[in-house]
Amino acid sequence: MNTAKTVTQFIRYLLTREDLVGPSERLTLERFLADTPSNYAGLWETGLLSGELLADAIAEFHGLGRAAFDHIEFRPELTEDLSARFLRAAWVVPALEGECRLLVVADPSRSDAIEAALAALGQQVELRIATFEEMAMLFERMLSQEQVEDQRTEQSAAPVPGDRNEEDLDRLHDIASGAPIVRAVDQLLETALSLSATDIHIEPQPDGVRLRMRVDGMLRTMQPLSNEIARGVISRIKILAGLNIAERRLPQDGRARILINSTRADFRVATMPTLHGEALVVRILVKGAEALDLSRLGMSSRDFSVLHRQLAEPHGLVVVAGPTGCGKTTTLTAALSNLNSPERKIMTIEDPIEYQMAGVSQTQVKPSINLTFANAMRSFLRQDPDIMMVGEMRDSETASISLQAALTGHLVLTTLHTNSAADAIIRLMDLGVETFLLASALRCVIAQRLVRRLCERCKAPIEDEAHATSTSAARQRFAERPGDTCFRAVGCSYCGDSGYRGRVGIFEVLPVDGEITALIRKDADPQKIQTVAVQAGMTTMMEDGLAKYRRGVTSIEEVLRVTV
Repeated sequence: MNTAKTVTQFIRYLLTREDLVGPSERLTLERFLADTPSNYAGLWETGLLSGELLADAIAEFHGLGRAAFDHIEFRPELTEDLSARFLRAAWVVPALEGECRLLVVADPSRSDAIEAALAALGQQVELRIATFEEMAMLFERMLSQEQVEDQRTEQSAAPVPGDRNEEDLDRLHDIASGAPIVRAVDQLLETALSLSATDIHIEPQPDGVRLRMRVDGMLRTMQPLSNEIARGVISRIKILAGLNIAERRLPQDGRARILINSTRADFRVATMPTLHGEALVVRILVKGAEALDLSRLGMSSRDFSVLHRQLAEPHGLVVVAGPTGCGKTTTLTAALSNLNSPERKIMTIEDPIEYQMAGVSQTQVKPSINLTFANAMRSFLRQDPDIMMVGEMRDSETASISLQAALTGHLVLTTLHTNSAADAIIRLMDLGVETFLLASALRCVIAQRLVRRLCERCKAPIEDEAHATSTSAARQRFAERPGDTCFRAVGCSYCGDSGYRGRVGIFEVLPVDGEITALIRKDADPQKIQTVAVQAGMTTMMEDGLAKYRRGVTSIEEVLRVTV
C-alpha cells in the first residue's frame, strides 16, 4: 500500500467520481480540501457517503481488495499479540481466508498503526478493506466474548451469597477499580461510540442484568451481564460521574467527560432504584460539530433552498419543531455552523450543550443559580450578538424575550415540542405571544422526524407477493409510480439483523410570508395554516418520507412509524 496517498488526495479523487458525489456532496468535499479530516474515520463520521460506497472508493483508490466477511474467519488466537484497544483505535483486525492471512482494515490512512500490526503478525499478510460498520459490529462481538470470559473469572472468585448483603464502601471501590471492571467499562463505552449509540441501558432483571444500547433510535440488546460484573460496572461509571456509589436507594444524576480513542465525549449518567436492583442509563454526547452541515441533513432541494434563504435574513425567528430525540438540536447546530463566521457573534443557551462549536459563545442552563433560558437571553442582549440560539422555548417569558430580540435586529433560532410546523405557530400563540408581533418576527418553521436508513448491504426490492400482501395496509395509501424501485428491510450481521443502519431526517419547511403572515394575524387554526402552506408548495413530512421511500432510502413502515 502506498502510504503517501493522503486523505486530501482521496478527496480530490472523490471529486472526479461523478457517479458517487452530487452537487451538495461536491460542495462539502471542496470545503474539506481547506479543512481536511485527519483520517478516513473522520471522513466516514461526516456521513457524506454510505459505508459501502466509502469502502469501495477507498479500496479502489489504494488498489486493495474488499473483505468478504462471509468467507473470512476471525479467531481469538490471531489477536493475542494485539490489544483490543489497539485494534479499535486502528480499525484493524487480523483474519484468515483459507490459508491466507489477512489484516482487515477500515482506515488505511492510519499507516503507522497498520505497520505496527503487520510487524506484530510477523508473516506474509494481505490487506483487505472493510466498511466501518462491519468493523464496529465485529468489535461488538469481540467485546461480548471478552465479557463472557470476564464474567467466568469474576464468578469463580465471587464471595458466597451471604457476604453480598454485607458489601461495604471499600469493597465497592475495590470492585470498581479492578482491571476486569475498568476494561469492561472502557470496552462498553468504546463499543457504544463505534455503533454511534446515543444511550446505554443497564437494567437489573430477576435472572441477571440486561444490557441494551439505543442505536438509530431503537434499543438493541447486547450480551447480558452477570450480577457481579454489573455491580462493578455501575459502581465504576458512578465513580467517573462523581456520584455516591454507596447510595442505591435514591435516584442520582451526574456527568463525566472521557477521551476514548481520540474522541472526546460527555456522558450524562442517571441511576434509578428498581425492584431488582439499581438501574443506570448513560446518555452519550460526542463533542465537536465539525461534521454537521445543512447540505447533509437529508433535506429536499426545495426545503434546503427555503431554509438557506431564511437563514440569510439578518433578523427574525426560526423555529425547529418535533418530539424529543428527533434531531432538532442537530438541525439547529448545522444551521449555526452554516452561519458561523468571524463577522458574526453567535451566542447560545442550551440544556445540555450537545455540540461544541468553535467561535460560538455557548452557555449551559443552571437552574440552581437562576441561570435560566429567559435570564440568559436578557443578558445576551447586552453582549452585542448577531445571532442567538435558545435550546428550547419552554415558557412565555422566554418566548417574549426571544420575540423582542428577533424584532430588534437579531436572528434567533429555537426549538419547540410540537407535531407539525403549523402546530408550532399555534404553540407560540399559546405561550402568550401577541399575534401581530409573531407575524412580524417569525421567518420559518421546520418540523422534522428521524427515520432509519435501510441497510445498504441487505435491503431487498419489494417483489415477492407475500411481502407485498403483508405490508399492503401500510402501503395502500401510497401509489408507486412507474420506475420506482422500493425496498424492504431484511437484516444481516453488520446491521444487527435489524435491516437498518443509520438515520436520516424527513422534513417540512414552512416559510412565513404572504398569506401565512395574514393567517397568523387572524389567529387562524393550524389546519388552515397547513392547507395554505401545502397549496403554496410546502412538502409535508409524510410526503418527504414517501420520496425517500421511493428512492430506496427507508421503508414505508419507518415513514408511517414516525408520521402517523
